[in-house]
Amino acid sequence: MAVSWKPAHWKRYKDIALLLVKYGRGDLASRLGMKDELAQERPLSDAGSVPAADELARDLERLGPTFVKIGQLLSTRSDLLAPPYLEALARLQDSVEPFPFADVEAIVTEELGARISKAFVEFEAVPVAAASLGQVHRARLRDGRRVAVKVQRPGIRDQILEDLEAFAEVAELLDRRSGTSGPSLTDAVREFRKALLAELDYRQEARNLVTIGENLAEFERIVVPSPVEDYTTSRVLTMEYVRGRKVTALSPVVRIELEGRDLAEELFRAYLKQILIDGFFHADPHPGNVFVTDDRRLALLDLGMVARISPQTQERLLKLLFAVCEGRADEAARQSAGIGKRLENFDRAEYDRRITDLVARYQHATVSQLQVGRVILEVSRAAAETGLLLPSELTLLGKTLLQLDEVGRTLDPQFDPNASVRENTAELLERRMWKSTSPGSLASTLLETREFVQKLPERVNRFLDLVAENRLRVRVDAIDERSWIEVLHKIANRVAMGLVLAALIVGAALLMQVPTSFRILGYPGLAILFFFVAAAGGFVLVLNILFDDRRSARQHRPR
Repeated sequence: MAVSWKPAHWKRYKDIALLLVKYGRGDLASRLGMKDELAQERPLSDAGSVPAADELARDLERLGPTFVKIGQLLSTRSDLLAPPYLEALARLQDSVEPFPFADVEAIVTEELGARISKAFVEFEAVPVAAASLGQVHRARLRDGRRVAVKVQRPGIRDQILEDLEAFAEVAELLDRRSGTSGPSLTDAVREFRKALLAELDYRQEARNLVTIGENLAEFERIVVPSPVEDYTTSRVLTMEYVRGRKVTALSPVVRIELEGRDLAEELFRAYLKQILIDGFFHADPHPGNVFVTDDRRLALLDLGMVARISPQTQERLLKLLFAVCEGRADEAARQSAGIGKRLENFDRAEYDRRITDLVARYQHATVSQLQVGRVILEVSRAAAETGLLLPSELTLLGKTLLQLDEVGRTLDPQFDPNASVRENTAELLERRMWKSTSPGSLASTLLETREFVQKLPERVNRFLDLVAENRLRVRVDAIDERSWIEVLHKIANRVAMGLVLAALIVGAALLMQVPTSFRILGYPGLAILFFFVAAAGGFVLVLNILFDDRRSARQHRPR
């Protein structure tokens, strides 16, 4: 795909190039062929030559919703950004001016097929929250239930698709001109596109609410609002309204009465269950998405960003954390390498050295010093810099744990998230073991056992018949013995022929000393004949070797 010159795309090209120049990647910007245009543009801000990581977050906020979402997704890619930038982007939150209520009415009417006055008894015109993708209004259904209605910003999908097209063109151009074997920018943009389109589909978020709500039903102090299916479409999400305030908006007096430590402990237990047992977790628990309800519980909101962890990755992740805690560097390197994909430039020795240094730093760490989220991010960073591509879900997990750390300390400044992780891991591991012995897995095992028992007598009788008739054979395909025998025959024949020729030459040399009347060219005739026979035999042997080797090479040449 060549870079197009659409006016809308051209502005995005310049925005991307300016970001690259400002944050030390002018070499990438120069590959876009925009030196003249960049020289005429003013920088995004008046910062120095090395801007702080927080400034990148502010620049992305100024550039619009697509850049904000790309920044949030970049916070999960340790192979593309340094740790300070990952942490700054992980805290990135978008807050924009709300769009007019007339647009809200038009979108809700179009999506639900009914006017707001017909679908709702009440619908507040002023939103309670506004973000780059949509805004939330309070309303009341005709059955009396209070709900929150999330309405997608008009035209935002087309704008994001247009911006992503420009991102894809730039990424493909940079990949084509870089010629390196590192992480592909095109693949990264493709992942971003998939994640953003999923977040733009509110039906997917409704399914996330249902799934996580069911998984966390056992936690009495955790609330996940339920969606109203009949009032939910791809652009409108209607869900149960939760009365409360953000954890960051609580006054010190309220925090004292809140029993924040118990709430923080409950929150961490809920997330550990999502991560270690369910394999499906809310991946954006920043303080703005965690509310304290009026009845002193915690509500998880905005479940558009979720992640899945396979059972194999869950087990390797646990082994990795235990290895780091216990100072076993070799095991930590082996487990983390097993999670990722090895690129062509993977340097195993350098990777092992970095993991050893990481383990050494945390080997004697106290409970309060070991930050599990940071460990995961540092492992991801070491892997990316040495040619090992870890799944983005792993970095997303590290970011989630860091955000939980912030929420936990907001609820209770003395709360130790890492101690909670260690204290609850053993219990959750036991639950995970019991989960593997669920009725479904036991039934599957019983069916396989029944099949084995049913076929066992037949197989035993067949085996005993072969033994009794002396027809039991063991086939080993390690080598082809016929080929080996043929090769040995050739070697033996050549050695034997070589010995005969050597004997003829030695005999001819001895006969040269015997006087005789039969002479050829003035030399003893019998000796000369032996020399001629030896020379002819040697010539034939050399030709046979050359032709036979060439024929074998042609037969074994890969096709």
